[in-house]
Amino acid sequence: MALVRIEEAPKLKKFSGYIGPGLLVSVAYLDPGNLQTDLQAGADHEFQLLWIVLVGLIFALIIQSRSANLGAVTGKHLSEHCKAEYPTTVNYCLWILAEVAVIAADIPEVMGTAFALNILFHFPIWIGVLLAGLNTLLLLAVQRYGIRKLEAVIAVLLLVLGGCFFTEMARARPNMVEIAKGLFIPKLDGNGAAQDAITLLGALVMPHNLYLHSALVISRKIPHSHRGINDACKYFLVESGFALFVAFLINVAVVSVSGSICYNPNVFSPMSTRCEDVTLSSSASLLKDTLGSWSSTVYAVSLLASGQSSTVTGTYTGQYIMQGFLDLKMKPWSRNLLTRCIAIMPSLIISLIGGSSGAGKLIIISSMILAFELPFALIPLLKFTSSSTKMGQHKNSVPVTMISWLLGCCLIVINLYFLSTSFIGWFTRGRLSKVRSILTAVVVFPTMMLYMAMVVYLTLRSETPSSSPVTDTMVSDRIPSETKVSNGERDVEMDEHIVRRESN
Repeated sequence: MALVRIEEAPKLKKFSGYIGPGLLVSVAYLDPGNLQTDLQAGADHEFQLLWIVLVGLIFALIIQSRSANLGAVTGKHLSEHCKAEYPTTVNYCLWILAEVAVIAADIPEVMGTAFALNILFHFPIWIGVLLAGLNTLLLLAVQRYGIRKLEAVIAVLLLVLGGCFFTEMARARPNMVEIAKGLFIPKLDGNGAAQDAITLLGALVMPHNLYLHSALVISRKIPHSHRGINDACKYFLVESGFALFVAFLINVAVVSVSGSICYNPNVFSPMSTRCEDVTLSSSASLLKDTLGSWSSTVYAVSLLASGQSSTVTGTYTGQYIMQGFLDLKMKPWSRNLLTRCIAIMPSLIISLIGGSSGAGKLIIISSMILAFELPFALIPLLKFTSSSTKMGQHKNSVPVTMISWLLGCCLIVINLYFLSTSFIGWFTRGRLSKVRSILTAVVVFPTMMLYMAMVVYLTLRSETPSSSPVTDTMVSDRIPSETKVSNGERDVEMDEHIVRRESN
């Protein structure tokens, strides 16, 4: 029994050293854009689409675990691998697309913070956008005291977000039996259910998150041995699974709140139009009128926590992408400032010109951009993690490779369907004038042809030959020592002691 306790203690302590990356990554599944999609899904279909949230988060865990493994095994993140793998022209194209993805992901995050400040303090939207950028830089300043301090701040923000929506859920009193049916009995009844399900699923897995996760795991000191790397991949999987489970519960709470309100016959008549177009801005008045004035304040606080936590991770992603693709030798604060300014500029311009209405439309456009961008991060990730040259003995197994590619193809097809139906809807519903429709067609169809050619190229392109495959001893050598966070020297010594004892 004493031997068991000796072996268990280091494992528990080592596992605690790997907690953090999955927490930051899970924030992207709770950003204001996802909250708006959840609120609308509940308003349109009550609890019917909850099973889509469950399936989407399972998809996300499988895909995100590939990203974590890439960083843990090779000591290089996804953008660095892309720079080393592809020709210069392709590399710059991928960099531009990755930067656009970060900007698109940042739009709902910044707008969410701006809407929250507008609800709480009645600030104009454009002032809220500026304050969102400033607050993000202040939060990132916490990084000077160590990555763990920043992770703790993000954890607090997630607790606030979850606490607020669980409070709203307790007040709304949804039918728990119907929630369970929505989670585990798949169905797509009603007008537009299939398209809303595709929108909900497509909004979950975002391209910038794949770059981020592979970079965050490098901040941990991973042992040189084959066993050490396997343990790290296992710990990152467990940690990500727990973080995404928390994100799943919060997403369920958001859908349940809007579903229980909009389908309550004592609140709205069947002919009511209050729930037809639920946005981040209109949700506050909806909750205020149905659950009480305090409810809109709680909602605004949750929106503020969501916006601020997700903008921090978005800024982090931007600096990793810029560092990996361009190999810029910039100080962290200057890189953060540059990426933050690039990211908030579209939101600031639209909020000044279009106000809250323009900001709401911008969030919808950003989700379309993210759907468009996904293959350009997902395909390289799946190819790299299935490569023995890059991953050595730690490459994806055949079953995992098949499942990952199947899920990847499904996500790409889903996002392409979402894009196609959105564009077709614009044409058929007469939202564009004849001149604009012609100009859009002239631009859109060649772009889609180029898009498909790029996807096929990334999928079928042969891997760049390497002089020798990766080995475990090469992994730690590629990890900069100043970015490592030790999991405890005593843990490593104990691990080596156990290995020596087992070999004897």
